[in-house]
Amino acid sequence: MNYQRTHRTLDVASSSRSVTLSAIFAKSGARIRVGFVKCLIPVVLIAFWELVARLGIIPASLLPAPSRVVTTWADWVFATDGSSQADSGRWIFDAAASVSRVLSGYLIATISGVLLGIAIGWWRWIEQAVEPTLQMLRPIPPVSWIPLAIIWFGIANKPAIFLVFLGAFFPILMNTIHGVKATDRNLIRAAAMMGSTQFQLLRFIVLPAALPSIFAGLRIAIGSAWMLTVTAEMVAVKSGLGYVLWDSYYFLRYDLVIAAMVSIGLLGYLSDLAMKRTMTAMLHWQRRGAAGRH
Repeated sequence: MNYQRTHRTLDVASSSRSVTLSAIFAKSGARIRVGFVKCLIPVVLIAFWELVARLGIIPASLLPAPSRVVTTWADWVFATDGSSQADSGRWIFDAAASVSRVLSGYLIATISGVLLGIAIGWWRWIEQAVEPTLQMLRPIPPVSWIPLAIIWFGIANKPAIFLVFLGAFFPILMNTIHGVKATDRNLIRAAAMMGSTQFQLLRFIVLPAALPSIFAGLRIAIGSAWMLTVTAEMVAVKSGLGYVLWDSYYFLRYDLVIAAMVSIGLLGYLSDLAMKRTMTAMLHWQRRGAAGRH
């Protein structure tokens, strides 16, 4: 009897291990497939680009091959062979200058956009007083502020930070207003009936309910922040990735132009990825709720 019970226990343990190993292999296979799909299109495009450049269909002076771009980019980053000339080994300084401008303007836009968005979405009188002016300013392209930004702040970091603020502010503001207004009124009434103050309603009901919409605005805004930083660096600043891009264009260094474009795209992607990870961590309750429904 004891032998049968022990044998049955061993069978169950063996089956559990088999199921666990199968699940691990299934997850690994799924990740490999996802990684393959993500890399497929970029690899095909780069291979096609290299082929077009090698065959001379488009002159190398107008469209340098990816291999040449990589060589120039490596010298820009590591100072390997001097092919990027005056910019050799200066990538980290150019990237740091652009990142600092993005983060400065983005942080100001986040704080002001979220606070003002909550106020407009929650208090009717603030909406009536402020929204018409904001809606009049919102359609004005941020780049049209460049002349005034240069006049007000000069040729330095401040014009770029100002333009980043303008580009990031409105997506954050509008999404925050939407999130506050979309909060379930039944939850607000229930909390108010239990004696919650206005601050408690905002802190424990409205803000958590509006967070998904706020993070959607934050992800849109980080892309706008990078675009406006590069635009400002082309015109109003003498350092950064955008400045290198524009300066290289004047000297017909299209390999360096493309390397700068790829650098901007990569840093923008990493910024969005960091924001996405932060959103996932902060909205863990939303993920658990979705899993519970399934």
